Amino acid sequence: MTSTSGVGPIIPDYAGANVRGIVPALLGPSTWSAGTLPRWMPKPVVDSEQCVLLVLDGLGWDQFQTHWDLMPTLSTFVGQSIHTVAPTTTATALTSITTGLTPGEHGLVGYRMMLGGDVLNVLRWAVDDKIVRRQQPPPTVQPFDPFLGYAVPVVSMAELENSAFSEAHLRGSTPVGWRAPSSIAVTAAAQIAAGERFVYCYYGSIDKIAHERGFGPYYEAELRAADRLVADMLEALPSGTSLMITADHGQVHVGDNIIHPSEELLRGVTVQSGEGRFRWLHTSPGAQMDVAQTATAEVGDTAWVVTKEQVIDEGWFGPTVAPPVRARLGDVALVARDDVTFHENADSGMYQLICRHGSLTSAEVNVPLVAATA
Repeated sequence: MTSTSGVGPIIPDYAGANVRGIVPALLGPSTWSAGTLPRWMPKPVVDSEQCVLLVLDGLGWDQFQTHWDLMPTLSTFVGQSIHTVAPTTTATALTSITTGLTPGEHGLVGYRMMLGGDVLNVLRWAVDDKIVRRQQPPPTVQPFDPFLGYAVPVVSMAELENSAFSEAHLRGSTPVGWRAPSSIAVTAAAQIAAGERFVYCYYGSIDKIAHERGFGPYYEAELRAADRLVADMLEALPSGTSLMITADHGQVHVGDNIIHPSEELLRGVTVQSGEGRFRWLHTSPGAQMDVAQTATAEVGDTAWVVTKEQVIDEGWFGPTVAPPVRARLGDVALVARDDVTFHENADSGMYQLICRHGSLTSAEVNVPLVAATA
């Protein structure tokens, strides 16, 4: 096992170059220019009047740099790395991208989070195997309008258009879904040609392959396929349109490096939430410090062990965490520093995930923000 970070966790810079600032920067002003856009916005976007944003789920900056030669089109794009949010997980990051808010503001603070006494799987909007869309309406759980209230065209998987999570982070947009990735370029180009100023696109296969296959030939093949998609989009988009690429998080190859917390550690724990690399422990009354101390002794050499109060005070979820959102957090967090994941029975799916994310290492926090002009 190797350390994937330096001395401490990378706390996202929410006031600077961060994924949560993309949509407000582009949709806030009536037009954009060098004077209205932040300095970290890629120049091709500054110089354009129409922009397509493509989110490549799971493509971290570190992986992008390591596999530069596999992406001949993306390697020509102009830009830099920026931060995603904490935890570095899809549900939280995509919501920050579309709403322009920090996790502490929009409240979707993890893949699995405590809500009303139950642990909600945010992507499936389910407690255990029960869908709870009526009991926990998405607009109530996440009350802020995406895209600053504009009906932005969303080019994403058609089968997800009516999901509860889509309602939580995409409601009010104009879905123009795709059933095959080859349709993304065609659909985005049609929206721009129809006069749309900003189009949002989502592609999830890099993340899926990394989870299922890890880094290796399948992952490399998928990077080549994603790069061809980007090339197709550049070719299809009307001249002068900027194509900007970002991601919700990066990846860490954990493989079989699975830590099973001991019975002693879990003695004061009532339930667990979060994800394998950002595991929240909800403790029984009065047990928080004992659990934190036991966790530090047991896994402190491979993870940052932090209390809820420390996470909030240090701004991991942003400068503001509203009281209802605080209630969704656990009491002690195990945040993986090395290439490990923390096992929990209720968080185990049909197959073992080879690559994971959620923690605050460079491989997970740093994501690309690069662009080119069609």
